[in-house]
Amino acid sequence: MGQQYADTRKTTVTQVAAVRRDSRRDNQVNDDSLAGPRTGLDEAQTVAKVEHVAQYLREVCDIARALPAGEIEALCDELVALRERGGRLFILGVGGSAANASHAVNDFRKLCGIEAYAPTDNVSELSARTNDEGWPSVFVEWLRVSRIGPRDAILVLSVGGGNLERNVSPNIVAAVKEAKARDARVLGIVGRDGGYAKQAGDVVVVIPTAAEQRVTPHAEAFQAVVWHCLVSHPKLQRSATKW
Repeated sequence: MGQQYADTRKTTVTQVAAVRRDSRRDNQVNDDSLAGPRTGLDEAQTVAKVEHVAQYLREVCDIARALPAGEIEALCDELVALRERGGRLFILGVGGSAANASHAVNDFRKLCGIEAYAPTDNVSELSARTNDEGWPSVFVEWLRVSRIGPRDAILVLSVGGGNLERNVSPNIVAAVKEAKARDARVLGIVGRDGGYAKQAGDVVVVIPTAAEQRVTPHAEAFQAVVWHCLVSHPKLQRSATKW
């Protein structure tokens, strides 16, 4: 494995150098005449950047191989049952996961025929509730107004899944509690150890951790991998994609 990595690094650095030479020739501009001679530090920085990319992609491969396929299949079955009973899907996320929630709503509605909503898409209500009532209750109050019930489900997209002790995503925790109290199903795609969503949820897929310092980018990226797997699943997909 060490020799393979060393070979990969050597090949990649050689490729970087080749691209640099080609760029100088094609544009007829000598970088050295403009910026001075390259130093050992320049080369070290280039190698460090290449090493980061290679390491990141190795982590992506490791996570993909470790994803719990059985739990993803169970999540698909939950969504099929939700659609069959005429339930609604409320997708909850904060930060980057909120953007994912908006994207996922489109896919579940357009491709799967599931009535789906993301509270964060309504910026006016979200900001009004945050300003007047506080951040921790924004989701739970939205669910109450929507009269979430036994036919419905929430889908939590979160890096940590919520943790009251650490005051992380208290709005997610409150929403999970409200959904359980109203006999709605609690689904999720989360990172780290899954947090409260995993503890209290019905079917919650946990994205494996490949590197502690990159939990957030991997968790948010693989939220998209999992939901795209779901909306393209033969059990769930009803409408074809354009491409």
